[in-house]
Amino acid sequence: MRIGLRIFLGYFLIVAVAALLLARVFVAEVKPGVRQAMEDTLVDTANVLAELATDDFVAGRINQGDFAKRVRALGQRDVGAAIWGFRKRAANYRVYITDARGIVVFDSSGQDVGQDYSRWNDVYLTLRGRYGARSSATDPGHPENTIMHVAAPIRADNGQVIGSLTVAKPNSAIAPFIARSQTVVTRWGFVLMGAALAIGLGVSWWLSRQIGLLRRYAHAVTAGDRATPPRAAGEFGELGRALETMRTRLEGKQYVEQYVHTLTHEMKSPLAAIRGSAELLESPPGDAPMPDADRARFAASIRGQAERLAQMIDKLLALAAVEHRQRLERPEPVALAAIVREALEQCSQRLDRSGAKLLLDLEPNLPPVRGDAFLLRQALINLIDNAADFSPRGGEIVLRLQRDGEYQRVDISDRGPGIPDYALSRVFERFYSLPRPSGGSRSSGLGLCFVAEVASLHGGETELVNREEGGARASLIVRG
Repeated sequence: MRIGLRIFLGYFLIVAVAALLLARVFVAEVKPGVRQAMEDTLVDTANVLAELATDDFVAGRINQGDFAKRVRALGQRDVGAAIWGFRKRAANYRVYITDARGIVVFDSSGQDVGQDYSRWNDVYLTLRGRYGARSSATDPGHPENTIMHVAAPIRADNGQVIGSLTVAKPNSAIAPFIARSQTVVTRWGFVLMGAALAIGLGVSWWLSRQIGLLRRYAHAVTAGDRATPPRAAGEFGELGRALETMRTRLEGKQYVEQYVHTLTHEMKSPLAAIRGSAELLESPPGDAPMPDADRARFAASIRGQAERLAQMIDKLLALAAVEHRQRLERPEPVALAAIVREALEQCSQRLDRSGAKLLLDLEPNLPPVRGDAFLLRQALINLIDNAADFSPRGGEIVLRLQRDGEYQRVDISDRGPGIPDYALSRVFERFYSLPRPSGGSRSSGLGLCFVAEVASLHGGETELVNREEGGARASLIVRG
């Protein structure tokens, strides 16, 4: 499972748990809190009505007096209130009064006068000087339909409890407000959950992207490809720069070790030839002097091998310069046609010595490419030199510059013997070279490797293939 998905799932789990806790808090706290607020209001109402009913109760006219008349008139009053979007047209209180024995002596609904309520908690506790309240179901088959009863004592002048007044109100009266609150809380809960998930998704995507950039960079470095450290902010940027520093130092160490090994291996052959020629030139005392022709031949061998060593060192330095670069530091607009002409001018003497005929075919009006003019010119010089080495005397070399989609390519074709099948997969290896048709010594084997590195720095590639009509075609392809 990808790390970004793990982060998102973990974040989603946290948000889901938070939403569940929110729902539980609403059920456990909000609903009881609303009911407690209603009970508090009923307590005040019951005590106010108990004070107003005391005179009629003491006078024995509680069921026919002014108090009873006004309470019954309350049922006919049009309240006309609008509470939080809900219309309230009538009061839904029920008021009943009991005597000191718990017998109902007044009931605003007129249904239970004379009934014994002494066993109900609201009456039982109030008549004993305690706080009396209860919540009872109106229908045993529907226990959710309950009515809250809150009682207040009716006291004589000496403070003795002589009766109780109970105010009853259905809990269903506050159900719409609880439902409205629940709807609002739920709606905003979903909004917050959605926002939290969107933020979590964004953060997870960002983290996954930063980690993905570092992972791709690490894979590219492991594969030996040119790669730049990812542009990231904060700790990811610091990690990328630290990885780049570590890569540079490790590559530098490995690069030196590899080059020391390959250089010493390749230098053995010319050094052995120089040493052998030098020993032959050093005639022991008393021996017959070496003929001038042999002396000249051995001296020429020493000079040729020394030049080969110098050329190898120069090319190694040039190759090291491009292999160690991950990118072009200051790419500039370069007209590839002009670079081709400059390379041909530098190779003119080499082409004259080989006797090759050069045919030039440059597509006009090509836009400039962004790159390094010096590296491109040196790469083309290597390809032209190779074509001259393998082209037969008087043979034809065709140099063609053309657009190839979003790239520009330079093709250099010769009429030489072509490349043996066994060498096709190795021609770009460092120090690998083929014998020249003219019998000359092998090259350093670094030229094509240098060309491939230059092409890679310019976002392109290098090709070397055999032509059907004979000879080979080397191509330098750069992003145009």
